[in-house]
Amino acid sequence: MFRNVFRNISLPTTRVALAQPSRIAFVRFITDRARSTIDDAIKQNDLVVFMKGTPNEPMCGFSRAVIQVLQMHGVDEIVGVDCLQDPEIREGIKEYTEWPTIPQVYVKGEFIGGCDVLVQMHQSGELHELLVKEGILKAEPDA
Repeated sequence: MFRNVFRNISLPTTRVALAQPSRIAFVRFITDRARSTIDDAIKQNDLVVFMKGTPNEPMCGFSRAVIQVLQMHGVDEIVGVDCLQDPEIREGIKEYTEWPTIPQVYVKGEFIGGCDVLVQMHQSGELHELLVKEGILKAEPDA
């Protein structure tokens, strides 16, 4: 009974034009010099960390954590690019990878991630597997 009542009711319809929010695009362009420096560092090194400070003197806790995790795995040679020394590199690396934070880790030219990703990979065992697979570490002989 109630269904029939509601079927026969016609409600006036009102069309409302929804205003589209204006879209403001923030476009940053990485400089040619910064892109070239980043490309060279990634291509010339099997493992490179874009970080705040250097591997011997990290200047932030996240950069320090990345270095410590790599050292725990036995990585002896860590090439670091100190983003604090060059504002173009500091901003350019974020645009280069579309990753908003520093540090950033590359292995054999591939962006791996930042501190959080590296720590997760360490905890799961994926980091060790990757480092062995890419030849950064030697495979441990079976006992």
